[in-house]
Amino acid sequence: MYEADTILKLLDLGSADDPALSAPARAPLNYRGLRSIVEQTGSALNFIGIGAGTRVAIVLPNGPEAASAFLAIASAATAAPLNPAYREPEFAFYLSDLNAKALVILEGMDSAARQVAATRQIPIIELVPESAKGAGEFSLRMPRTPSRAGAARTTPDDVALVLHTSGTTSRPKMVPLTHRNVAASAINVRTTLQLTRSDVCLNIMPLFHIHGLIGALLSSVSAGALVSCAPAFDALQFFRWFAETGPTWYSAVPTMHQAILARAARNKEIVERSRLRLIRSSSSSLPPMVMEELERTFHVPVLEAYGMTEAAHQMASNPLPPRARLAGSVGVAAGPELAIMNEAGDLLPATEIGEVVIRGRNVTSGYVNNAEANAKAWSHGWFRTGDQGYLDTSGYLRLTGRLKEMINRGGEKIGPLEIDNALLEHPAVAQAVTFAMPHPMLGEEVAAAVVLRDGAVSSESELREFVAARLAQFKVPRRVLIRDAIPKGPTGKVQRLGLAKVLGLES
Repeated sequence: MYEADTILKLLDLGSADDPALSAPARAPLNYRGLRSIVEQTGSALNFIGIGAGTRVAIVLPNGPEAASAFLAIASAATAAPLNPAYREPEFAFYLSDLNAKALVILEGMDSAARQVAATRQIPIIELVPESAKGAGEFSLRMPRTPSRAGAARTTPDDVALVLHTSGTTSRPKMVPLTHRNVAASAINVRTTLQLTRSDVCLNIMPLFHIHGLIGALLSSVSAGALVSCAPAFDALQFFRWFAETGPTWYSAVPTMHQAILARAARNKEIVERSRLRLIRSSSSSLPPMVMEELERTFHVPVLEAYGMTEAAHQMASNPLPPRARLAGSVGVAAGPELAIMNEAGDLLPATEIGEVVIRGRNVTSGYVNNAEANAKAWSHGWFRTGDQGYLDTSGYLRLTGRLKEMINRGGEKIGPLEIDNALLEHPAVAQAVTFAMPHPMLGEEVAAAVVLRDGAVSSESELREFVAARLAQFKVPRRVLIRDAIPKGPTGKVQRLGLAKVLGLES
């Protein structure tokens, strides 16, 4: 099943003359050219002592150079892409925690990462885009350091990619993913989506996030397909990019899908002329009403998938027709083995609720330098995801929420997803997120924030009554805040933990 176990071998699965990378208003780069960039970059890094196991931080804006640089650095060393929007304290933490041996940054880019790297005497390598050539072509301006002995070349068991968990409630954990992990996950996504050389992915996901790196970029590479790399997601520009690149699919988080839907009506002609064959959603729960609206608008199947960094992205996915795709479900196991486990470590039968656990070729073997987290995360060879859910009798997984995000209202455990979906049934509601807020007697109480559709009108009392007609009284939000926007993390995901404080509901 797995024809490749390194990123370099993934690059060889396609045809050398086929386009690999493109971008709006840029000429494409074929696989022969991409392979050449990867090999040249690897040799240059090896020459200055950067090779297998050496962590290289990457701070680049989204685009084809971010894609080709990741492929090149991960093939030769260990790539550690960082969010360019980080502030100085964040760069200081990540560069220190990584023990980065070099920083690759865009030529002339104004970033606090430069100052932090200079202070820590981390060599700075500038990436110089060669815009007159194909999309993704670049050269490296190396630091003036003496050459050292050539570094070791990578193997399937070497770490290709290191990412940190979000760290909402504690210190972020470092997740190492080997070449074998990322190659397996890329092929899993390719298989699920039935990607071929004729496919074109419009990538709007950040290339410092596992969803963009594996779910869009490497899955396409494993099929010898084309990835059109957009700049940072912009709903105002999406349909222009869409018309120009002619994608057959795209993958995004639900908030991006909702922003796209908000502008779809005024771009109906572009939608009708498209050659789209599927839409993929992952990284947070896709409300059933959003899935249904996407399918009505684009006339293609919408596949909700389930992924996380520790699994090198994909764990489960709804399948393509003729198999059923179920709204409110993240589908069937799509790569690793998947099961439900109780607190004692026993696997549970179908329909029983417990913690989702996984094991397989794409799953990390453990966090870096974190014995305590590893002891908690693994049980009898299974990785505990921290997500609660159950498998139905057909093997489809239904998530009921993050265990840490469960609202404990006086002993009643409430899953926020259920309340999100109830609010989204209201015709005036475009977005909804439910979260816990402090309560002096109950410990926690249910709260929610919503964004209304353009031109729609509603009130807190009306929305509370709407939910009360559908759910038990103890699940009805005590507060419903109507907002112009809901605060989100850097990848577009809503962070439920801590939202009460951000929105002024916690002193």
